[in-house]
Amino acid sequence: MPGEPQTYDLVVAANRLPVDKVVSDSGEVSWQRSPGGLVTAMESVMRNRAGAWVGWAGDSGPAPEPFDEDGLHLHPVGLSAEEVRDFYEGFSNDTLWPSYHAVIVPASFPRDWWTAYREVNARFAGAVARLAEPGARVWIQDYQLQLAPALVRRLRPDLRIGWFNHIPFPPVELFAQLPWRSQILEGLLGADFLGFQRQADAQNFVRACRQLLRAQTKGDTVAVGDGSPRRVRASAIPISVDFDGLEELARRPDVVARSRELRESVGNPKVLLLGVDRLDYTKGIRHRLKAYEELLVEGRVGPPDVTFVQIATPSRERVEAYQNLRSEIEQTVGRINGDHGQIGAPPIHYLHHAYPREEMAAFFQAADVMIVSPLRDGMNLVAKEYVTCRYDLGGALVLSEFTGAWHELHQAFACNPNDIEDLKQAIMRAITTPAKERQRIMRALRRRVSEHDVQRWAQRFLAALDAAPERPVAGS
Repeated sequence: MPGEPQTYDLVVAANRLPVDKVVSDSGEVSWQRSPGGLVTAMESVMRNRAGAWVGWAGDSGPAPEPFDEDGLHLHPVGLSAEEVRDFYEGFSNDTLWPSYHAVIVPASFPRDWWTAYREVNARFAGAVARLAEPGARVWIQDYQLQLAPALVRRLRPDLRIGWFNHIPFPPVELFAQLPWRSQILEGLLGADFLGFQRQADAQNFVRACRQLLRAQTKGDTVAVGDGSPRRVRASAIPISVDFDGLEELARRPDVVARSRELRESVGNPKVLLLGVDRLDYTKGIRHRLKAYEELLVEGRVGPPDVTFVQIATPSRERVEAYQNLRSEIEQTVGRINGDHGQIGAPPIHYLHHAYPREEMAAFFQAADVMIVSPLRDGMNLVAKEYVTCRYDLGGALVLSEFTGAWHELHQAFACNPNDIEDLKQAIMRAITTPAKERQRIMRALRRRVSEHDVQRWAQRFLAALDAAPERPVAGS
């Protein structure tokens, strides 16, 4: 009928749209690509498909009108200021995030936050149901939308519904602390297929369904309903990066030239160490600084021969735990630079900014050692971005065992970031290993990422969704 909205055979729902609103001095509104691992991974997937993306535009208040951007239909969902506080800052990032990341900081459980979480999930589900063609595929993303699969199924039982978790899924002993644990599991079981970063995460989910819902499970499937139950499959399909696109960017002459400028700007050290993280307590930044400080005290590294650049992208700045973390890290950096710096040669260059992809590619090429040391991380795409940018086979990757990336990039210089001595030794091995051996390691890491890039991730997920609850065809 005339006037009905256009519908799509693939609808992605994520907490955020893949673009941020930019308002010029003259008041003109434009949109630019958002930072972040989810957008980085999904954007290249969606650009090649005629689909719609449902997400929050980032501002409180009424949603902007739907619009098209670079061939992708974007459908904003509005959040009030109270919902930003309770759904996003509250339940998503002060209840679920710490609960799913091994309770590195305590989680909070206000009931008002849960109410907002339910209401926002219902709003997303309604938008998805209106945009989906009959029999369309729906791909719901991440922990902010765990109720949406069942809500979409209730509205549109004809749809094929998938959900992917970009963060860890906790052991049942931690998940059981959530007062709304059953409702979350039941929300997820509205999907046909549930994707996780690691097999352990998928197993944690199945175990939670068995123990907390008393659901019947078999292998990687969970039975839903009585009589002739529907079966939901949960399995690991680890996310990746756009290898070809990012390598092409890294090879650009302006990016190569910028990498040389960056090294010169920090004094052309013999060894440049680099950390790149969202400013988050899961990322192990404090542990990394402690390890580096001890190496400075021991005289094993130090300016001007060795310097460390830490990029900490601003994150969730209205959440108290993040405010405290920023203060602590900045005080630590100041103390280390005061105790061990020389005029014109501080041991740490600390940058609290977000940078465009071109600048990050230049940083990756400039760095001799990339330190990726989260205490807990679903994947950590920075590790994969670093090796992708090292087409010259230079550099070395220090990688925490507690990242999803470590299960794929196991040739890297592995560390337990909780063990400061182990982290120090991994950094020193990365610095001192002969260049020929480092090149062999980098070649193996790059081969893994190139063969398992973001396009393959998307193909595998959508094939698994189409085949659920049966396993996808071998080799897909």
